[in-house]
Amino acid sequence: MSRATIERFYAAFARLDADTMQACYAPDAVFDDEAFALRGREQIGGMWRMLCTSTQAKGLAHWKLEVRDITGHGAHWTAHWDAHYLFSATGRLVLNRVDAEFEFDAFGLITRHRDRFDFWAWSRQALGLPGWLLGWTPLLRNKVRAQAAGSLRRFFEQG
Repeated sequence: MSRATIERFYAAFARLDADTMQACYAPDAVFDDEAFALRGREQIGGMWRMLCTSTQAKGLAHWKLEVRDITGHGAHWTAHWDAHYLFSATGRLVLNRVDAEFEFDAFGLITRHRDRFDFWAWSRQALGLPGWLLGWTPLLRNKVRAQAAGSLRRFFEQG
């Protein structure tokens, strides 16, 4: 059941179908990555909806998602995914390589989702020279987190 949820989630992500992605999460799920720390299906679904909407509007021609290495047992699973996309804030092409960790409830819904990626590699691609110079510092990481939270807040307000 957990493998099927992961496959459903990433198939929806490849189609930029945020509603199906959100439906894969338990109501009290937790999501963390280098840019977001979110609690609850609504917040998590809002983040995916914001990212999918932005990609559909500004970068659909560059969007590609590849998933591999889905492994696990019981409630604990992992997967690797590569996202090829246009970073809308700068118009730069990015290949983000992400390792995901999942935990599931008895119904096969995601209760915990942690995405890990090389922030410096991402920032060099997405931000160019500033990312290359400062991507390894907590200063840039915190700035990106604050901007991501602000973007998500504005997205919810426009709702």
